[in-house]
Amino acid sequence: MLGLMQMGSAQQMASYYERNPFLRAAAGAFGHGLLGFANPANAALPQRQSLAFYWATEGINNGSIRDWGLFAALPGLGFGVQHQENPAFRVTDYALTLAGGNARSAIGIGYAWSTGNHRVFRRQKRLSLGLLYRPVRQLSLGFVGVASTESNAREGVVEVGLRPLGTPRLTLFGDFALQRGQRLKDGGWSAGAAAEVIPGLNLVGRYFDSEAFTVGMVISFGHSRLSGQMHFDSAQRHRFNTYSVEFGDYMGDLLSNFVRRQYYLEMHLKGRVDYRKYRYLDDETLRFWEILRTLRNAANDDRIEVVALNLSGLRILPEHAWEIRQALQRVRQKGKKVVVFIDNAGMSTYHLASVADRIMMDPQGSLTLLGYRAGRTYLKGTLEKLGLGFDEWRFFKYKSAAEVLSRKEMSPADREQRQAYIDDQYELVRREVGLARAISPAKFDSLVDQQAYFMPRVALEEGLVDTLCRWDALDKVIRSLTGRAKQKLSLPAVNEVAGAHREWSLPPRIALVYAQGVCAMDEGIQARKLNKELRRLARDKSIKAVVFRVDSPGGDGMASDVVAEALKACAEKKPVVVSQGQVAGSGGYWISMYGSKILAGPGTITGSIGVIGGWIYDKGFSDKLGMTSDLVKRGKHADVGFGIRLPLLGVQVPARNLTAEERSKVEKLIKAFYREFVEKVAAGRKMPVERVEALAQGRIYSGIQGKANGLVDEIGGLLQAIDTARELAGIAPSQRIQVVETSPYKGWIKIQPPFGSTRSWISLDSDPMIQFIRLMSERPGFPRPILPPGMYPTLD
Repeated sequence: MLGLMQMGSAQQMASYYERNPFLRAAAGAFGHGLLGFANPANAALPQRQSLAFYWATEGINNGSIRDWGLFAALPGLGFGVQHQENPAFRVTDYALTLAGGNARSAIGIGYAWSTGNHRVFRRQKRLSLGLLYRPVRQLSLGFVGVASTESNAREGVVEVGLRPLGTPRLTLFGDFALQRGQRLKDGGWSAGAAAEVIPGLNLVGRYFDSEAFTVGMVISFGHSRLSGQMHFDSAQRHRFNTYSVEFGDYMGDLLSNFVRRQYYLEMHLKGRVDYRKYRYLDDETLRFWEILRTLRNAANDDRIEVVALNLSGLRILPEHAWEIRQALQRVRQKGKKVVVFIDNAGMSTYHLASVADRIMMDPQGSLTLLGYRAGRTYLKGTLEKLGLGFDEWRFFKYKSAAEVLSRKEMSPADREQRQAYIDDQYELVRREVGLARAISPAKFDSLVDQQAYFMPRVALEEGLVDTLCRWDALDKVIRSLTGRAKQKLSLPAVNEVAGAHREWSLPPRIALVYAQGVCAMDEGIQARKLNKELRRLARDKSIKAVVFRVDSPGGDGMASDVVAEALKACAEKKPVVVSQGQVAGSGGYWISMYGSKILAGPGTITGSIGVIGGWIYDKGFSDKLGMTSDLVKRGKHADVGFGIRLPLLGVQVPARNLTAEERSKVEKLIKAFYREFVEKVAAGRKMPVERVEALAQGRIYSGIQGKANGLVDEIGGLLQAIDTARELAGIAPSQRIQVVETSPYKGWIKIQPPFGSTRSWISLDSDPMIQFIRLMSERPGFPRPILPPGMYPTLD
């Protein structure tokens, strides 16, 4: 084998080709390139632990082993051992490599040494520098520089790879090696091609300047591979074979060409669906994007015929349920079946479940279809009993947030807008459940109004579910649905295959940014941090578009505007698609208005273009507590907002209401603030100011209404927003993209509540009503673009 591969024998140091006899192609062009042994930069490419064992036969006797190599890598770290021998001598080479980078560009350094008859084999201790650069999907460039630490021997290797189709279907490659003292024409070279005949089956051929050549085959089975290669000398005589067994990144699966629709995927959606979770000790939270991504991957996976969801213990917002339902609908459109299990379900969970081909219900479960409601708790009487006064500054018909503190019941305007929203939500569910379960609108109304609560047997008789059984009967249900048993496919197996990156360079990246919670500078949406993030994304040329997911009831106008201006600046550089979740009203709409496009779900609460203000003041409260306050001042209005400060809570209660003069100034401020809001919306949405004014006055709209009146561009969820961002960025539908979440986690570790409780633990900081009162108490009198608690749905 050594004699066959030897080139440039007059050199002090063995050539690149002698040192790497197991290479099937140029190191950076095909496969893993011996995991950094040949080109140290290759050690940056594996996405998981990788291991490869190669061996060479004695002649063409496949039962013999003469030379061998063992190569291993973690992402960024590689180690290899290679043994070669002839009848009289032997040598063992070792190499350690460190690398960094990605699929587009990588750099690595390595150190190699040898034991045995290293002088006979012309081995020297050496340092190496490896580079890999893939500017586009069609081109790969590599370089290896080698310097001996024992002599002045030096070597440079240049690698080139071409993929005319931009995919692994066809790869052309070549490399050239030149040592110090060699003339250019005496350098060694090789060239060849690799063709993916079908996924998982590759044919490889390589021709050397000595007229020797190799031909071989690589068969992939997902994360494992087998290869065989025949080696011919310069006289075209078959001299020996090399083989390998490899484990590592997904490189295609030969069996997938013959085994289709043989599997089912099961997903357990127990817990609270949210955008973010803690990295550790947070099993009660399900990340929304992970659910959607998995369902999209399952829809595109030819191995899967059935997707089964266990909804036991699910806690979900109506809008999120609709989006997951849409993802399941796409699964069905791909010709696959959907099975859903419920035990105790309400309106939102059943709406989600109704998309299934088969609904399983626990024999001891329950189904509650009460309809939808929207209400709130009013605190006027509470404030009166506490001795607190509240002056509501409301100048816009539908901006009802302060009613929480100023009234004991809904105003007619608030009742009107809430009823319109509830009607849209109810009719959406009635329509979609009716289509899925063949239930007429009149029948659905009867089920809700006349029965409402369904024991399992009644639910089955009414056609609301298909079978009564427990989750462990899933195999039987699938067999009855498809006519044969299916094997279970794990969740990681689905997502790893979909996420496998086999193309050169980085795929186009779309950033997914969350704006969740109240609009505040350092809480909720964290406007200060979000501002920096959006401006960074605007500068990042690898990010082709941004999807901005908004789920916020508003809050502080300044925080809202800081984010809106950052989003506007980003949208001037690249497409920014706003995806509105359950609520994106008031300040939540403010931060949406400059998007290239705005998408909302049918049940999204959007709009509420308006601001409110109010003044909580001491009206006997301090007397009841026995607290007093006093001050000195200079300035006519210096005492505005001054009063007793509550210990521990840190809340200051103003001692008096505003004077008529002061209130007049505040009214002007609020109306000017409102006018600015309206004008900004008009500019962002490219609508006449008069048109926005007609839609404003603080009125909320469903996503359906928002689409009709122009506040929203399209009805769609997060997956549709990503598709829209792809389209606006000019990325072909067939081209793979990478969705990059900027902040997928809340933190590292979730602190568990005492006594093992998870749902009964009350956090005052996260209570919407407490947040609202605190916000109204901070910077009292300042205009607020906010929706109050009770204006938007909560978990089912």
